[in-house]
Amino acid sequence: MSPTFKALSHPQYRRYLIAQLSTGIGFWMMRLAQDWIVLDLTGGSGIAVGIATALQFIPFLIVTPWAGVLADRFSRRTLMIVAHVGLTLSALALLVAVLTGTASVPVLFALAAFTGAMAALDQPARQAMVGELVGEDHLVNAVALNAVAFNLARISGPAIAGILIAGTGIPVVIGAIAAMFAIALGALTSLHVIRPVHRAGQTRPTFAQGWAFLRSRPDLIFILGLVFGVAMFGLNFQLTTALMTTQEFGGDAASLGILSTFLALGSLVGSLLAARRIVVRLRLVVGSALAFSTATLIAGLMPTWGLFGLALPFAGLTAMTFTTAAQSYLQLGTPDHLRGRVMGIYAMLFFAGTPIGAPLIGWLSDLFGPRVGLIGGGIGALLTVAIMTAWLMRHRARNRASIETTITFAPDDTQPIPR
Repeated sequence: MSPTFKALSHPQYRRYLIAQLSTGIGFWMMRLAQDWIVLDLTGGSGIAVGIATALQFIPFLIVTPWAGVLADRFSRRTLMIVAHVGLTLSALALLVAVLTGTASVPVLFALAAFTGAMAALDQPARQAMVGELVGEDHLVNAVALNAVAFNLARISGPAIAGILIAGTGIPVVIGAIAAMFAIALGALTSLHVIRPVHRAGQTRPTFAQGWAFLRSRPDLIFILGLVFGVAMFGLNFQLTTALMTTQEFGGDAASLGILSTFLALGSLVGSLLAARRIVVRLRLVVGSALAFSTATLIAGLMPTWGLFGLALPFAGLTAMTFTTAAQSYLQLGTPDHLRGRVMGIYAMLFFAGTPIGAPLIGWLSDLFGPRVGLIGGGIGALLTVAIMTAWLMRHRARNRASIETTITFAPDDTQPIPR
């Protein structure tokens, strides 16, 4: 089997990946369908769509850290099944509301928040379970293939929903969403690898234990800091691409769609390249963060729509290289019994960057133009790399100094004598 797809040699992982792809397609279809219904109900209110989007992602900030604790305390497969039952019920509830004419903005907001909560419950268990299915040897490849599935879903989900809305109407779209979640649920129930539930007499997994582990690993703290800063400043391309298209280049929705496809294709290629790696080192994470920051700056300097479009695949490729490398490093550096909590913190920081960074980048764009917003995001990501690298170097220097002060030497200066 090709090195790019070697994790697929595990039958259990193949079923898991089917669930991943189905869930991703359903989730991105759900986002577009909910936004479309909200626009229809409010007469085109952008504020209402923004609230609906925020309600889908705010649960990631609140739920994921505690979902990580649950992923280390209970069967990760069971948590994922519970989350997918919730996602399926959410889609069915939306379908009933549309068919009965009871769909309203408050109902849409409530369902958006519930969908986000179920996705947040699923996130840490889904990421932590990969190691159970493929083992340490194929973990890097499996994490990269997860990114491939994510990008395929991000490309195909909105496209499928848009075609169905235009051709058949919203009820058929929502029915298809429920079907995608149900397919994922069926794939998950067929899995046989089940992590042992926390046994009586053992220390109950807590969030504090996960945080204590991270405090003992400055390299993992460094990775998490990079993820938060780069996501906050740089991973806002849905916003910056839209602003560049409409305000800087005078483009329309078709132009935006083409640029979004270029970005997504670059991300897909980055995921496939990452799947060929066997080992992920700290320098790859740092190098890819620098490359992404630079690609963002270059994209912001492009003078025409065509050149901007040519720059976007490189931004997508480097972004996916960074996020895949960071997640792989975290997973490989974390023991299995702590992996759920660490990945819960990772998911919280990753998704926390958007609600903080997007308004900041939008504010800069409103004041000085979309180019400044995009370039400012690249500069912010570069500063994050510089600050976190300086912090890690100082931390390591302090540790070396501490070790040296605990050692004296015998009179002949040949044998160290620990105090």
